[in-house]
Amino acid sequence: MPVALVNGRILGDTGILEGRAVLLDGSRIVDVVASDDPRCKRADRHDLGGHLLLPGFLDTQVNGGGGVLFNGEPTVDAIREIGHAHRRFGTTGFLPTLISDDLHVVARGLAAVRAAIDAKVPGVFGIHIEGPYLNAVRKGVHNSAKLRGLDEGAIGLLTSLRGGKTLVTLAPEMTTPDLIAKLCAAGVVVSAGHTNATYDEIRIALRHGLTGFTHLFNAMSQLTGREPGVVGAALDDQDSWCGIIVDGRHVDPTVLRIALRCKRHDRFMLITDAMPSVGATEKSFTLQGRTISVTDGVLVDEDGTLAGSDTDMATMVRNAVDLLGVDLPEAVRMASQYPAEFLGLGDELGRIAPGYRANLVLADDKVDVKETWIDGLTST
Repeated sequence: MPVALVNGRILGDTGILEGRAVLLDGSRIVDVVASDDPRCKRADRHDLGGHLLLPGFLDTQVNGGGGVLFNGEPTVDAIREIGHAHRRFGTTGFLPTLISDDLHVVARGLAAVRAAIDAKVPGVFGIHIEGPYLNAVRKGVHNSAKLRGLDEGAIGLLTSLRGGKTLVTLAPEMTTPDLIAKLCAAGVVVSAGHTNATYDEIRIALRHGLTGFTHLFNAMSQLTGREPGVVGAALDDQDSWCGIIVDGRHVDPTVLRIALRCKRHDRFMLITDAMPSVGATEKSFTLQGRTISVTDGVLVDEDGTLAGSDTDMATMVRNAVDLLGVDLPEAVRMASQYPAEFLGLGDELGRIAPGYRANLVLADDKVDVKETWIDGLTST
């Protein structure tokens, strides 16, 4: 039976809409209609209690959650647990993310994601392979012993996922422009991260298919007076997407506000870079033999190196409003529509519009999540 979501304030393309209802039929949105539309009377009515109905959040960088680290457990069950932990905070779509590791672990992660998609595990729509094709100079918390250059031999592995999206973060200087182009031609989304590339090297990579920048400002060459670096290239290029971690710790909010003035907002997307501590009571875990724990509100290893975040997507949306001065509708789009467009999924995810998948979030004015829908199925 069709479902009518009524008595809510709906985030549409033009802003927050009053007096409207959203009609669902199975996994899809049928229409957004006036609340007195006759079709609502024939449907199973679901009262939203006056709260905000938002597009479901999409997170392209989820290392873990609910006490589970994807690197440590590259399995279907782990993906299910991670998705469940993040769903409570409005994430209805995510890319399980592998930190730099041995290639057999990458192969296991790809197999697990493939099986999870086949099993219709809620929310998973691909994989993010962050490394091992990174520059040790900008490794951050990644294990330098796992890093390597990208050569022809890895192309088959990185392009092996079927039925889902593959995002690869690499350092362009650790491979060739032709190999970047080969990945992109096979449907892989390529992002620059953990890179010490020059501005010119990034410009070449952009011409060969690079479209994203992983956690802008973190683990990359910076903008300076004589060498714009990766940051300068990212802000200068008007078509590429920039992932930003808005937790007030990875990047100073002032710096992010300046970045937002450099290119249009629909090229910025919120990411969590979340670790197992998100949605878990235990705030420490082991990453490749190192202890990672929350210290002074931020995740670090024993040496004090930042190690992902302990922040969920709903909090990132709130922070975009409070710290960056972005209005709520735009902050939500940065967590939904814009990452969907980055991944080439903008025609089915990230908007509340006819024909789109019914991935939705019900939240109050403080963006505290009350309920979610993934492909039309609700979870409170």
